[in-house]
Formats: sequence, structure tokens, C-alpha cells
Amino acid sequence: MNILLTADETRAAEAFACRNGISGATMMENAGVSVAGIIRKRFSPRETLVLCGPGNNGGDGFVIARELRRAGWRVRVARDAKRHLPADADAMAQLWQGKNFPLESLEKLPRKPQLVVDALFGTGLTREISDVYARAIKTVASWQVPVVAVDMPSGIDSNSGAVHGVALQADITATFFCGRPGQYLFPGRRFCGEVIVCDIGIPDDALDAMDESCRVFLNRPGVWRKHLPQPRETSHKYRRGHVVVRGGGLAHAGASRLAARAALRCGAGMVTLACSPSALLAHASQETAVIVTSVDANGLESLVSERKVRAMVLGPGNGVGEETREFVLRALRLPTALVLDADALSSFVGCIEKLSDAIAKHNGGVVLTPHSGEFERLFGEIGSDKLSMTRSAAKRIGAVVVHKGADTVVADACGHVVIADNVPYSLSTAGSGDVLAGMFGGLLATGMPAFHAAGCGVWMHGQTAQSFGKGLTAEDLPPRIAGVWHQLER
Repeated sequence: MNILLTADETRAAEAFACRNGISGATMMENAGVSVAGIIRKRFSPRETLVLCGPGNNGGDGFVIARELRRAGWRVRVARDAKRHLPADADAMAQLWQGKNFPLESLEKLPRKPQLVVDALFGTGLTREISDVYARAIKTVASWQVPVVAVDMPSGIDSNSGAVHGVALQADITATFFCGRPGQYLFPGRRFCGEVIVCDIGIPDDALDAMDESCRVFLNRPGVWRKHLPQPRETSHKYRRGHVVVRGGGLAHAGASRLAARAALRCGAGMVTLACSPSALLAHASQETAVIVTSVDANGLESLVSERKVRAMVLGPGNGVGEETREFVLRALRLPTALVLDADALSSFVGCIEKLSDAIAKHNGGVVLTPHSGEFERLFGEIGSDKLSMTRSAAKRIGAVVVHKGADTVVADACGHVVIADNVPYSLSTAGSGDVLAGMFGGLLATGMPAFHAAGCGVWMHGQTAQSFGKGLTAEDLPPRIAGVWHQLER
């Protein structure tokens, strides 16, 4: 399941299950049994310490401890005996017949464990971890032993991935029913290790009772696959879609060429690179399948009309300033999908209202592709975390925003979000963003809706880089896109 649930949505799902005859105690028992099963499958029997917190996460921990002990493992529990547990968690604590140690005495344990189960704090943590819990986390970290986290590594915000004071690094995070955004957003993702989703008895119908308009998805093909272009025997280059990539001056010609080649590889039937006169010969000498022409803002409308252009990519290598800004505003008066990248975004720093007003009047999909620096310059401080910031930006600008990075977030103006988890570090190389912009243009030209084209492009970009491995440069990406299409068609 690709859906990621916030803390409030998780509580709503659990409440739905309770209303439909699945008690909290039953879900707690199922959770503990599932996590114990994962531990037994991944590790040989060993000295294990289970950290049990003051809430229902601690109740899961007592079930895990009981199940492992029943399987013959040596298990101890560390808990804060001064804190009263909720009813279900307390019932599980009463069923535990093994040894308990106070959390504040972890440094004095006679034997260092070989495995730690972190059931201190799960979904819903919003405050800074301090006092005995912070000391316990630091002690466990100093042991350098494997850690299995229950629901979330303690200290990580399940909504945003933020660290609340301190956090425990997990090798495996076993979560329940659905994943959480904070498991895929940095810095939280760094602490989660492998994420495994466990079934604890919550019916899938619980999702139907939630607001779908603001749903968060993990960016997987299942989110957008049904919108992929379907090739037909009767297809021809105009039916597949024509993309115009605007090229800049001679000094930055490579950026627009990368975008143009990627657009062609991503499904467009034709790609025209519309550059300045000074760069015409440079582009023409390098391109074969891409059409090269010279056009300014005044000639844009006739170019789009005569060549049946469906999508445009503006920004890569275009230069920052009035000329690029005017070109974007002219393009927004035409009925084509638009990708605004790099210089096309930076040209509106300090005058974003001009861009949002033009987008509001535009008849077509618009995708903005800022990296974190461009995002901050364009939108300022509009949220406390990447998820809320990207949502706010998409709503403010009235378009799809692709907030790039290792945890790329894609949001539309209605609140739909996907979070990518397949973006390798090798993509942090010059020109990879130009390729991504071109990929969006190619997908938009085929008729994919903007949000789904953006999600698809981000996933394909990541998979393409992964297929190459180390030593990747931006030029390596376009030729390998075909291999990712084969993955999707299998």
C-alpha cells in the first residue's frame, strides 16, 4: 500500500477499527506478534533489551518481549516505573513475567544486550525528548548494537521527519497499517533503516473514511500508472505530442540540450529546441532527432500554433532576468502545459505574484521544479517542514510544485502529495535537474495530468540513475530512460 498516514490519520484509522469490533488490545497484540516475528526472521536468538515507553507503544513492547521470551530468547525490559500506562498497555505489562529494569539505570546493566527493541515513543510524538528518555537513547546509541524500532524510531516526528531533541538510529522500523511521511522525509528517513509495514487488523475501509483530497502517497508506479501514455498502432509524432524547450545563450547551451533529449526519450513525438540566434549553430551541430530553431517571445505564439505544441520547458540555461520573465508570461497565455525550471523560477524572485496571477489565468498544467535554494528564494518561509512547505507553495502558486532533493516532494494545489524514496545521491550532479525538467515536458506532451506526470518523472529519474550507479553524469541519463520504460511495461 502506497498511502502514508499522518499521526491524526493513524489515530482515526485505529478509532475506525475499534468502532468495527477490533479492540485496541487486539491491535496491540497483533502489532507485538508481528514485530516479534520480524525480529525472529532477521536475527538469531540473542540477548535482547526491550525499551517500553509510557504510552501504547510501550504496550507493543511488552507483547514483543513476551513473544520473544516464549520463543526461548533471553529478554529484559527497561521501563519508567514512575509513569502510569494506558489501560491496554498496562494489561500487556501485567502479562509480562520477565525481568524489568528502570530506564534510568541502563548504564548499570550487568550485560550489554546484543539487540535493542525501541518501543519508547511511536507515532504522535510532538515534544522534545529529555530527561530519563534522552539519557536512555544516548546510552543505547553508545552500545552500537542493532536496533528495531516499533512504529517510529524514538525522537522522530512521524509527520515531518524532524528530530525532537535526540533520536535513536534504527536498523529496522516496523510500522503498522500504512507508512508515515516522517519515515521518508529527511532527517527522519536517515534514522529509520528498512521500513516494514505490518498488518494489525485495521480494515482497509478505514481509508475510505478519510479525506482523500489531502492524501500523502509514497511515489510508486501504482499512484500514476493508469495515466501513462498508451501507444497505439495508429500513433504518429503529432499524436504523441510536441515539446518546445527554450534554449538560452551559447555559454549555457548544454542545459537545454539535456532537457530536449530527455523530453524525446520520455514519450514526446517531436521536440523543438528554440534558442537564441547566437546558439543556433552550436545546437544544430550537436542534435539530430531534436529540431533546432531560433525564436523570441514575439514568435512564440505562431511556433506553438503551427507546430501543434502541447508542452514547453522553460528555464534551463535561459538566464535570469526580464527577458526570461517575459517569455514565461507569454507562454502562460498559450494553451500548452508548462515546466518552469531553474532560471524561469529565479526570474520571479521578489515578484512571485506576477507568476501566480498568470498561472491562475492559464489553460493547462504547470509544473514548477525548485531545489531547496530556489524554493526558499521564491516562496520564503511558508512552513516548518518540507511536506507542509511544498503543500503551501503549490496552493499559493496554483500549480504542481516539485520540491527537489533526496526526499523529493511533489504537491498540487488541491493538497495531493507524493514523496520519493528512490532518488540516489548520484543525481546531485550538474545538469540532472535539466534532464528531469525535460522528462516532465515529454510526459506532459503525451497528455498525462501534471501531478501524475511529475510523480512519474521523479520516479523514472531516480530509477534511471540507480540503473547506472556510481560515476553518473547528466549526459548518461537520457539514453538509459528506455530501460526504465521497459520496467514499467513488465
